[in-house]
Amino acid sequence: MTEITRDVVVVGAGPAGLTAANRLKEAGLSVAVLEARDRVGGRTWTDDIEGATLEIGGQWVSPDQEALLETLEELGLETFERYREGDSVYISKAGEHTRFTGDIFPVAPETAAELERLIEKIDVMVAELDPDRPWEHPRAAELDRISFEAWLAAETSDQEARDNIALFIGPAMLTKPVHAFSMLQAMLMAASAGSFSNLVDADFILDKRIVGGMQEVSKRLAARLGGDVFLAQPVRRIEQDADGVVVHADGMHVRAKRVILAHAPVLYSRITFDPPLPRRQHQLHQHLSMGLVIKVHAVYDRPFWREAGLSGTVFSPYQLVHEAYDNTNHEDARGTLVGFVSDVHADGEFELSPEERRERILDSLAAYYGPEARNPVVYYESDWGAEEWTRGAYAASFDLGGLHRYGADLRTPVGPISFACSDIAGAGFQHVDGAIRMGRLAAQNLITDLGA
Repeated sequence: MTEITRDVVVVGAGPAGLTAANRLKEAGLSVAVLEARDRVGGRTWTDDIEGATLEIGGQWVSPDQEALLETLEELGLETFERYREGDSVYISKAGEHTRFTGDIFPVAPETAAELERLIEKIDVMVAELDPDRPWEHPRAAELDRISFEAWLAAETSDQEARDNIALFIGPAMLTKPVHAFSMLQAMLMAASAGSFSNLVDADFILDKRIVGGMQEVSKRLAARLGGDVFLAQPVRRIEQDADGVVVHADGMHVRAKRVILAHAPVLYSRITFDPPLPRRQHQLHQHLSMGLVIKVHAVYDRPFWREAGLSGTVFSPYQLVHEAYDNTNHEDARGTLVGFVSDVHADGEFELSPEERRERILDSLAAYYGPEARNPVVYYESDWGAEEWTRGAYAASFDLGGLHRYGADLRTPVGPISFACSDIAGAGFQHVDGAIRMGRLAAQNLITDLGA
């Protein structure tokens, strides 16, 4: 059993943990990063599947993600725009297939008017919210007691308008049914991207990708740390004493002054704490849960949809695959589509055999793109819910009432234990940008605390 001593131990080698470790090391503090997986990157992962390079986890870069953009420039990483030339596709509840351009779906005029009204109203509400302190909103308690579904039902009787507004927050972002989270949580999701309008605008929220994949961020940050990153070291126990902490992993013990937990909150319970975490922390963690989404990758010999004048961007709250995009890699002759099946729809799919699930998902893609979508040369499903060290996607969010009740404690250190991950971010919530912001914040707090 290896025993080492450091100033700070970071648990988790994703963007948050590696950002924190680099900042701490630059300040002259010694660090050790312990990662349970055999790779760095956390919920970002670029892998070769049957000869196709696929971004299995997070991948997109938005114009407002300043922390991520600064990091890309610092690391020398290049970006490229998501393909978006041509028409998008919308499928109505009646199954009508319509091509369109712009942000508002091709629905009846009265429904389109309701969509625009609701978007504007939510934007006004979101503008009143500080994403880093949503619990301080003057109506926080009230808005946290009503589900997003119930709020929409009270706002409009137009079912198609409700379904489409719900799509942008529930299936598309939190990956939970809209009855399961509050209006306050929905507002935080929108505020984290600057506005609800930004979430509605696919060309904004899904603007660019990184040449080589998002995992390159973590790989390059880890390379700067060299031998201070230890893989395949799941942390089992953290003991506190007068000198700080002793962190026990499968193959090593690390004594340190401080520890940062830089992984999803749903995994805190996988660690034994001595002494135990305070009662309030235990309660907080029980009100946070991950969403559920299947990220579907379908690779074809060419991007055939472009030949039909389609951008590859498609939406429908009534299809199994509720949204999909052209996800062709930089300078790749083949074409790749990425689609998403989430929340209760994903529940049902896991009751099927892999073959049945594949057929149903490809049938849904074919409803948008035509029969050629049924015949990819490579097909892969990213199922983060089955991944031992993640347990869901994209991030953890609060149940009804939880954000107002416990949100202010998300980042509060417990003695020598600090927290940093995208799940507890305000701006950049559940994105790599938020992870970097939280890594920077945790590092700066410890640099100040330790007098480095």
